[in-house]
Amino acid sequence: MTSLSKTPITLTIAGSDSGGGAGIQADIKAISATGGYACSAITALTAQNTQGVSGIFPIPPAFVEQQLDAVFSDLDIKAVKIGMLSDTIIIKAVANKLHQYQPQHLVIDPVMVATSGDLLLQQDAIATLKDVLLPLADIITPNLPEAAALLGCKAPENEAEMDAMIQGLRSLGAKSVLLKGGHLEQDENSTDILITADDVYRFSTKRIITRNTHGTGCTLSAAIASFLAQGYPLVEAVTHAKGYISHAIFHADELEIGSGHGPVHHFFAGHFNPEA
Repeated sequence: MTSLSKTPITLTIAGSDSGGGAGIQADIKAISATGGYACSAITALTAQNTQGVSGIFPIPPAFVEQQLDAVFSDLDIKAVKIGMLSDTIIIKAVANKLHQYQPQHLVIDPVMVATSGDLLLQQDAIATLKDVLLPLADIITPNLPEAAALLGCKAPENEAEMDAMIQGLRSLGAKSVLLKGGHLEQDENSTDILITADDVYRFSTKRIITRNTHGTGCTLSAAIASFLAQGYPLVEAVTHAKGYISHAIFHADELEIGSGHGPVHHFFAGHFNPEA
């Protein structure tokens, strides 16, 4: 029997980043920094750092299911964020558990395309993602290459081409889509488009020049889930999450982590000072 809790709990279902900048680690930091409590189910282990990924060890689907049974049976989970799912089997396993436990809110960050542009999911897995998981979501948060992979088209090169994707993204079945425009690096501003069934909202901020953006997508989607768990309506949750990630990127250079693409600064607002 699920226990009652005054603390807004968000579950992240994703892969582990041993470097701490993305995946489960980024999600837990973002949920904690935005006022929630994070629990997790790990779908894969990675050996990675700020310079790249050197190994991936998938978790057996039966053990992912066991993790989900453990947290759902005891914790009052208000929202779920889903990140890396490696193949068709794990996608179906997670979808079945979501049908079983019916969380109030579901945010999906469809991690499908590597920074290099290579697909991380085979075409059959993308089809399964579209068929069994995306229609359950309150919001999905693809970047431009991921949106293109979902729609089977080329990635947009400007905002006009982003706008041309709106109807196609609506047809995927999620209640809403946040199309992230961060890949349009030639633009002075970075614009994301929130697409609901009836409206389109634009979030445009001045582009922050930094190489330390590792985990940006994970952090944003986890923050959205955290704010939904706290009871914010969707548009407000996205607005607050956008503000959070913008500050986290702005302060990223204050950290000195690794020699490659470092993480955003999840705890820019401050830390516990034992001498204060």
